[in-house]
Amino acid sequence: MSDIAILKEMIQESATVPLEDSYGKKKVTLREPDLPNCSVTIHGMPNDDQVIVIKADTFTAPKAIFGGSKGECKRADFVIVADTGKKKVILCIEMKAKTTTSPEQKIIQQLKGAQCFVAYCQKIGKEFWYAKQFLDTYVYRFVTIRNINIHKKPTRETISDEHDCPEKMLKISSPHHLQFNLLIGKK
Repeated sequence: MSDIAILKEMIQESATVPLEDSYGKKKVTLREPDLPNCSVTIHGMPNDDQVIVIKADTFTAPKAIFGGSKGECKRADFVIVADTGKKKVILCIEMKAKTTTSPEQKIIQQLKGAQCFVAYCQKIGKEFWYAKQFLDTYVYRFVTIRNINIHKKPTRETISDEHDCPEKMLKISSPHHLQFNLLIGKK
């Protein structure tokens, strides 16, 4: 059973985002949870059996257990886990309607929380699905998308493999026609 198949069995369908067909290719529309009219579409997604898009903040914050003083109860909006055949990637995405919505440290905490959520899923897969190598060969990429639905000249940093930790997240502002391959990096 593939890692994606295990995740699809593990994660409830209500906590996922379905792919859509677009001219013979796949795309996904991510909606900012707090602002239903605020969305981003990522084009060029892998096929359904190669990817799962998880609404990571559906997972209830563990506030009954953790104090939250370091941001350990936060999570990014979405996690995309994909095996394209050429690259295995876990993409953590935080969406912000405006540039000044949150300080960067809060976004870093949200991205770290999403990474911890995936680590929890990884441990569940290893222990309950007996998949000893579950998600071990995947690389992380971290992205924040800001100024969603604001019509101005789009800006983005140079896309590379440097956004492999929350502190070095890829920052995209005023997104227009995002491509999956660009978000996951070159290698």
